[in-house]
Amino acid sequence: MFIDQAEIFVKSGKGGDGMMHFRREKYVPRGGPDGGDGGKGGDLVLEVKPTLNTLAAFRHVIRYAADDGRSGGSNNKYGKSADDCIVPVPPGTVVYDAVTGDLLGDLTEPGQRLVVCKGGRGGRGNTHFKSARNQAPRTAEKGEPGEEKRLRLELKLIADIGIIGVPNAGKSTLLSVLTNAKPEIAPYPFTTLIPNLGVAEVDDETSVVLADIPGLIEGASKGVGLGHDFLRHVQRTRVLIHLLDGLGEDPLADFSQINSELALFDPNLAKKPQIVAVNKLDQAEAQEQLPRLKKELKKRGIELLSVSALARTNIRELLFAAFNRLAETPSIDDAETPMPVYKPKDDPKEFTVSREGADEWRVSGPAIERSAAMTYWQHQGSVRRFQKLMEALGVETALRKAGIKDGDTVYVADFELEWQE
Repeated sequence: MFIDQAEIFVKSGKGGDGMMHFRREKYVPRGGPDGGDGGKGGDLVLEVKPTLNTLAAFRHVIRYAADDGRSGGSNNKYGKSADDCIVPVPPGTVVYDAVTGDLLGDLTEPGQRLVVCKGGRGGRGNTHFKSARNQAPRTAEKGEPGEEKRLRLELKLIADIGIIGVPNAGKSTLLSVLTNAKPEIAPYPFTTLIPNLGVAEVDDETSVVLADIPGLIEGASKGVGLGHDFLRHVQRTRVLIHLLDGLGEDPLADFSQINSELALFDPNLAKKPQIVAVNKLDQAEAQEQLPRLKKELKKRGIELLSVSALARTNIRELLFAAFNRLAETPSIDDAETPMPVYKPKDDPKEFTVSREGADEWRVSGPAIERSAAMTYWQHQGSVRRFQKLMEALGVETALRKAGIKDGDTVYVADFELEWQE
């Protein structure tokens, strides 16, 4: 089944905990700290697998999580870092943050990777906290928490040439005679409900990929008739074959309507080179309309080709015309409007202080919440280190300005602290 949209939950691994340990050997009464560092948590990585052509796998599995790093050991033993979790996706996958709507990446090349959630670093053992003044530090770090995101994946087919037109214009038939593709074909509108791909051989050494885009109707740019689902696939193509229905009520009106829908959905689509051809030339009614159509389109500076996909008339000429236009068209990578690049917007050191009751406060912020999760609350040294961090970030000053009193409760993520002056 062809699936071109999916939403999944992903999570990277937590870093391994650092160890608080002191060397204990016979005849070495003061061996000093030797707690090892924890290993890094696994990254959550999306990787392009060229053999995939649909997002159907995400119908069955929607949660992906990387493993956590291993904890450090005594005698300065490092914990083992976890392997990355690799999630395969098809070429043409566009990745969005489902919550914020930010574009995270655009995956098109085989083997291309995108780290969507970075694994947490391992916590440091107490060896790192020794100094001349503190030779027996009872301080260590827990592993950094992993990241988690909800992703929206959209698949945009990657094809050199797209075939567009109104329903029942003969697009699937044209694709079937130009390539080895076998789309569903029937003499009624909306036979094609999913895009189809095929490879056409121009000569012994040259081939191009064509996509049959399901029929577009009025209002497609607003989502009418699954318009958004279909129009998205046109964005990847470099040249369009605009197929007119020679037996249609008004092919010129259909031509104008389709181009309007392309421009409304994405202004860049209207700029794509088009090869315009009227189909069903084997029918007498289409032959009668041909002179009028050629005359009207010539006024707009458009040369109209005439074909019959069913009778295979002028099919190779149409392919050569599209291929020649393709050779003159820059690749998607060289386009003037490249895909945007995701950049973090927030400063991780920023925080907010809010009152939750008469004597309850909550401190929220990426850095302070991450530090709280990495603190060994049972060790006084680690608690003092967290207090110094709150002071360095300005949290203590902000709480005092807000009116905190001795004995009030302060919440940081899932942790509950008591304020003492």
